[in-house]
Amino acid sequence: MMVQIGLKRLQSWCFAVALSVAAMVMIGVSSPALAQPRALPDFTDLVEQVGPSVVNIRTMEKVSARGMPDGGGQDEMFEFFRRFGLPIPNVPRQLPSPHPRRQQPPDEEQPHGVGSGFVLSADGLIMTNAHVIEGADEVIVTLTDKREFKAKIMGSDKRSDIALVKIEASGLPAVKVGDVNRLKVGEWVMAIGSPFGLDNTVTAGIVSAKQRDTGDYLPFIQTDVAINPGNSGGPLINMRGEVVGVNSQIYSRSGGSMGISFAIPMDEAVRVSEQLRATGRVSRGRIGVQIDQVTKEVAESIGLGKPHGALVRSVESGSPAEKAGVEAGDIITRFDGKLVDKSSDLPRMVGSTKPGSRSSLTVFRRGGLKELVVTVAEIDADKPARKQSDKEEKSRGSSAAQALGLSVSELSDGLRKELKIKGGVRVDAATDAAARAGLREGDVIIQIGNQEVTGVREFEVAVSKLDKNKAVNVLFRRGEWAQYAVIRPGR
Repeated sequence: MMVQIGLKRLQSWCFAVALSVAAMVMIGVSSPALAQPRALPDFTDLVEQVGPSVVNIRTMEKVSARGMPDGGGQDEMFEFFRRFGLPIPNVPRQLPSPHPRRQQPPDEEQPHGVGSGFVLSADGLIMTNAHVIEGADEVIVTLTDKREFKAKIMGSDKRSDIALVKIEASGLPAVKVGDVNRLKVGEWVMAIGSPFGLDNTVTAGIVSAKQRDTGDYLPFIQTDVAINPGNSGGPLINMRGEVVGVNSQIYSRSGGSMGISFAIPMDEAVRVSEQLRATGRVSRGRIGVQIDQVTKEVAESIGLGKPHGALVRSVESGSPAEKAGVEAGDIITRFDGKLVDKSSDLPRMVGSTKPGSRSSLTVFRRGGLKELVVTVAEIDADKPARKQSDKEEKSRGSSAAQALGLSVSELSDGLRKELKIKGGVRVDAATDAAARAGLREGDVIIQIGNQEVTGVREFEVAVSKLDKNKAVNVLFRRGEWAQYAVIRPGR
């Protein structure tokens, strides 16, 4: 009996141990998943932290009231029927008043638009988009505590779409400005604004991309945060409660959010706002060049290697670039020692340089690098390009060019003067390989195979030295523009 009881106790003990081991195994297997939960972020603390700094912006526009004929309430009745397309009742109308000095009604203020903004400083400085306040005669700012203020426009910059307004208030909750360089693709972000006039609406998403080139001077932040009309000017906020961008644009076919929105990086916005606060306008640098991207094919053919830099297609007459010695066909690879990775980098670098500054330029020209110094001027309106003159004197054709599908002739003095070039040859006909490369009659070749061309004779010499089985780069002018073509014989 004792043996049986002991055996039962032993069996019970073994069963308990087995259950314990199984439980430990199950815990051990599942513990890593429990240790690294992947829950969605909670934005409630961020909303409480940043929400009070976000404002609603309404704009008003003065509309001249059209004087209506005298007739008192009867004319108002007729106007009501006309406005809503109702049949006008057959009622005898009163005659106009004989008094010519009837006072005209004052101008009326009508709603112009709705947007968002956020408090930059406790003394009432508010940032928003330039397009939010454009054309407004009055700007009304509403805080989250429902206080309303008439705002003064401190300055507006259309190129960056940044504007500053000021309200007479103190002790306002200012936002914290974040470091855009720390922002990563895939990072959670949040927006607060007034889409469709719905105040303090919170939406969230992730950073879809950085450095999106949708503007001349700004590399935008792309997100999938729901942004709609009325969100413009509101803040884009990271998970640390810092503003990293100003919501500005959306891509949409319907007018509503499609999951692609763009925000102005906060470092760019702050730089613009500092100038607006100081002078009410933004001063940008310019050097007077028209540029294009450098393709992989062109980079390889001219010996640049990796495609980078900005290809100079034309140089404005009398511009800082011309005075510095920049030529059409140059590739600007560095500005002030900073690498120009893509062509869109150059306008931003030059634009952020103070006018009057002396800056260094590194250009790639005919297979080598050249250092230049340019004095940056202040940006002005673009000048329209001149059309190429039709009065061009033709000279003898070039037999050496036939292998490339080209027929060329000497330039006239008039065309040289018009294009402001030292030399070159005019393309009289482009066939076969030259035509496939994009050349056409009227183009002016100024360089072939990294060799400068001053006339037909020099062109023939340069062509005779080429390997007829290899692609050759050609730098040519088409009116004001300079560009590269790559001719591939036998293709």
